[in-house]
Amino acid sequence: MVDTISPAALAEIRRRGESFDLLDVRTPAEYGEAHVDGARNIPLDRLDPKAIVAERTGQPGTLYVVCKSGGRSRQACEKLLAAGLTAVASVEGGTSACEAAGLRLIRGRKAMSLERQVRICAGALVVLGVALAWFTQIQAWTLLSGFIGAGLVFAGITDTCGMAMMLAKMPWNQAPRGATCSTALVALALVSLASEAFAAEHTKDSLDMVKQSTAAGKAILVDVREEEEWVEGHVVGAKLLPLSSLEQGIPAEELAKTLAKGKIVYVHCQAGGRCKEAADILAKGGYDVRALKPGFPALEKAGFPTAKGK
Repeated sequence: MVDTISPAALAEIRRRGESFDLLDVRTPAEYGEAHVDGARNIPLDRLDPKAIVAERTGQPGTLYVVCKSGGRSRQACEKLLAAGLTAVASVEGGTSACEAAGLRLIRGRKAMSLERQVRICAGALVVLGVALAWFTQIQAWTLLSGFIGAGLVFAGITDTCGMAMMLAKMPWNQAPRGATCSTALVALALVSLASEAFAAEHTKDSLDMVKQSTAAGKAILVDVREEEEWVEGHVVGAKLLPLSSLEQGIPAEELAKTLAKGKIVYVHCQAGGRCKEAADILAKGGYDVRALKPGFPALEKAGFPTAKGK
């Protein structure tokens, strides 16, 4: 079993002035966009567990591994444990959670996350299979959509995604090398821009308006962070609907037990990013959903009552 460490605990180690070895296993492009100060980058697809074990021999302390949200870092830890390295732990919540805990991030050029690339690529292939079957009347093309669907199910069950591993090797996910740009990178950028055009925007409703609407029963507040973040602190009266659960799909009847279509649904997260994705998903279900740019720390600062625990 893989040991974990919370970003808050890691931040406390840094505050005490203690040094630690932090390994970032995201792609070079993701690492270049933003990474924890002091972290070194070895992408998961290039990780050589035996080399790391040899490098760590005789070194005190634990090797901490981080990625975007915790999936790849857990896989890296499993490989390192299998190679004989016992002092290794995965950082819960990933890089964004580290920032929320107060760890300094080094920022560079904006990059698209690997998880988002997988969603775009898988969705495009499914649409392509359906479109080809429709226009050519060759039903065998639907097998392409079925193959992608089966691959996503397999990835969800095993937490191993072949498409992600393939995309991680693409040129646009490597470290920048001059001003050259491949055709594939241009195409990916165009798809990204198109998806952004239809993405939910943050609401202009003020936090005072949110307070008044929720107090009057005209709106509900939904927290789309993960359960471990909720336990560490959440707004009293808010509902928990993790983005990861929404992405996996929640039956409409189950969703209706938490949400009401006659009310405004304000969604928030830690820093304003995940709530936009959640708003996109909920809007498709017919809800009047509005994404809040202020995250949980801002809501707490604005006077929303908070609590800890489940």
